[in-house]
This record gives sequence, structure tokens and C-alpha cells, in this order.
Amino acid sequence: MIAWMVGLLYLPRLFVNHANPEITKETSETFKLMERKLYRIIMFPAFFVTWISGISMIHYVGIDTWLILKIIFVILLSAYHFFCLKCINDFKNDKNKHSAKFFRITNELPSVALIFIIILVVFQPF
Repeated sequence: MIAWMVGLLYLPRLFVNHANPEITKETSETFKLMERKLYRIIMFPAFFVTWISGISMIHYVGIDTWLILKIIFVILLSAYHFFCLKCINDFKNDKNKHSAKFFRITNELPSVALIFIIILVVFQPF
């Protein structure tokens, strides 16, 4: 889960720099390579393991309200994960429509979700 979160936090930071209209073609190609490798080698396998371990928790813990809420946040992070894939493909095809400011703002979404997930896991308030 930590590796997946690191990817969700770092990839949009790469997008911030990649969205800069003043970068060179060579720099853009470097960002494309970095983004693709981060997603394929780190993020997607970590995403898969996170989901498998989360589903196995249902078997060992049972269904509790805190776990359902946690799963909802993980579903939202999963949607964000696939949004990042769409952005990678847009950059790959030189069709990015978002500004660096947009990526700075959306980069905060996984952080907020992570805070709520940690609170739900540690305190199990429900």
C-alpha cells in the first residue's frame, strides 16, 4: 500500500513538471519514460497487491463500518489511479489538456484520502 501511495503522490508531481509548456522535446520524452516506468513497475503491481490484501481483510476481520468506509476511499484512490493512467496516455500522445496548476491541486487528493484511511484503520471509530 505504501508503494502505491508513493506512486500516487509522486506521479502527479511529474505531471506538474511535464505540463510546463516551456520544456524541450527531449525533456518531455524523459518525463514520458519516467511516468510510464513508475506506473508499470511500481504503481500497478502495488495497486494489485493492495486490493488483494484489502479483500483478504474482509475474510479475517469481517465487514465493519470502518472497513467499508476504508474500501470506499480505496475505490476513490483507484479511480484516481486510472485517471493518472489516462494522463500518462495523454502525455504520451502529446495531447495533455491540463495545466501544471491543475496537477498541483489534484496531487492533494491522495493525501487527503490517505489521512482518512489512516484514521479509519488506527481508530476504527465505527
